[in-house]
Amino acid sequence: MITASNVSFAYPGQAPTLKGIDLHLEPGRTLGLVGANGSGKSTLLTLLAGIFAPTEGRLKVGGFNSPGQEKEIRQLTGLVLQDADLQILGATVGEDICLGVEQDETTPGEETLKIAERFSLRSLWDQPVQTLSWGQKRRLCLAAVLRKHPRILLLDEPFSGLDYPGIKEMRTILSANREAGLTQVVATHDLEPIADLTDEWAVVNAGELVLYGQPDQIFDRLDDYSVRPPCSWQAGLGVRPWDWGGRND
Repeated sequence: MITASNVSFAYPGQAPTLKGIDLHLEPGRTLGLVGANGSGKSTLLTLLAGIFAPTEGRLKVGGFNSPGQEKEIRQLTGLVLQDADLQILGATVGEDICLGVEQDETTPGEETLKIAERFSLRSLWDQPVQTLSWGQKRRLCLAAVLRKHPRILLLDEPFSGLDYPGIKEMRTILSANREAGLTQVVATHDLEPIADLTDEWAVVNAGELVLYGQPDQIFDRLDDYSVRPPCSWQAGLGVRPWDWGGRND
């Protein structure tokens, strides 16, 4: 589904943000993309989403190549930004979900209403987006992206700013997507909420891919790159669910 071959990227007039990235992700897998702030995670997501193209190397996403086929890549990927306010374009909840998928935003289709119900947004359909809580805005962004049926879901720091119920809710969404076979890339600097929901891990540091693989291959080395391993791993209990609560069962 995703293959990066010696991918590098530099913004105009700047030093490279990404350098020589090589990775491969099979369809239906969930990749945890981790690293300290400023390591290049968000930039890599924009390449995977077809917003930018590599300045060196080649990226293949869902059978399409970049550089060259960014438009096709954008049609099969869905990117959820860290800052929901940068992504919400509609004036109301319903308008935002319908953008780009419904001909008449006043009479949404059955599928649109179902996804609004799934994300607990149906009762907020006519509510102005500026009145939503941070968690509600996150759900709205996810609903609007998933309504377009992406084959690959890209999430940038999806747990940032969420309270305990919001984190539980986001975990439920990611788990359901995983069970449904949706390919996901979750960028985060905090492994704790997704440790048990991720099939493999990629660690970036100063724009380079420094670790890639399973927990037993990378978790003991995370501290070298300013990333904290999950608490259960530090306690010698392996990978446990985020809300395991320190139980030994």
